[in-house]
Amino acid sequence: MTFFDRIDPECRVALEAVAHLMPADWSLEPAARRQAGEALLAAMTADQPPIETVRWQDRSIPGLPGEPDIAVRIYHPLGASGPYPGLLFIHGGGMWGGSIAHEHVQAASLCSEQGAVVVSVAYRLAPEHPHPAPVHDCYAACCWMADNASALQVDLTRLAVVGGSAGGGLALGLALMARDQGGPRLCSVMALYPMIDDRSETPSAHEFTDLGIVWDRTRNIEGWSWYLSGQPADAYAAPARAERLAGLPPIFIDVGELDLFRDEDIRFAQRLMQAGVPTELHVYPGAFHASEFLAPAADLSRRILRTRSDALRRALHPSGAATPSAESTGRQLQPDVS
Repeated sequence: MTFFDRIDPECRVALEAVAHLMPADWSLEPAARRQAGEALLAAMTADQPPIETVRWQDRSIPGLPGEPDIAVRIYHPLGASGPYPGLLFIHGGGMWGGSIAHEHVQAASLCSEQGAVVVSVAYRLAPEHPHPAPVHDCYAACCWMADNASALQVDLTRLAVVGGSAGGGLALGLALMARDQGGPRLCSVMALYPMIDDRSETPSAHEFTDLGIVWDRTRNIEGWSWYLSGQPADAYAAPARAERLAGLPPIFIDVGELDLFRDEDIRFAQRLMQAGVPTELHVYPGAFHASEFLAPAADLSRRILRTRSDALRRALHPSGAATPSAESTGRQLQPDVS
């Protein structure tokens, strides 16, 4: 069977519907690709309703000592009282693309659904800013959240990190850094199909080659080459290389059966369990990389998103306290430019 034959039927229809929007020329330089990606996202999300019960503001926060300031977007739930759980949100994009604007709806939805303060971090991007710049920015944002918990109305016992793809890899790299450097104590890390192994040696890393339309081997090798810029990968860049995993917070990982990252993520989850780290792993038949966002109405996508939401709710609200329902989202997102 071909790759397309194995895709969940509803997700396959969605992929075919947007195939003509995908970049025809992957030889574009990173800056041009980013611009094309933003245009693609705008076309794909034009019909999405805005989100109620959230206010947000953009601001600049300090980076690590000697490093530049970082742009963040901060989301607060409306109609609720603090202290709130805190979520650091790390966008995806292969280490070279994506932005806080690119995943604005996802971050706002997390704020509304979980009743949490969400800080979305605009980390520096490769190849202009290779490792360790991106993970340093994410770690600095996490430390800033912890240091400013009172002003943000964040409950430090309920501080978590969420990221997908490259953002998932950075979330795990951040967790390793926080453990090693005595940084913020995290209650959970949710890594969605995380990009964690620069070696591209697993069976799935060879299986999904020259697809073009979704993240494949060629794009992955290219992304890692830009991110590492000729330097050897350490555990903070490629968490799959970490020799010691004990002492990490509880970790949630999910990945599609048809995702290039499938095998590296499964192996990493197994190692986490063997190291005594509470680990939840989900592998979804018929799902490709980020298919749930391309086909959000598919039954498979609804199941993926519901499972994540439930897991995050358990992590952020361990006492079972009520949180805003996911069904309550969908109207007006309110900016706060103060």
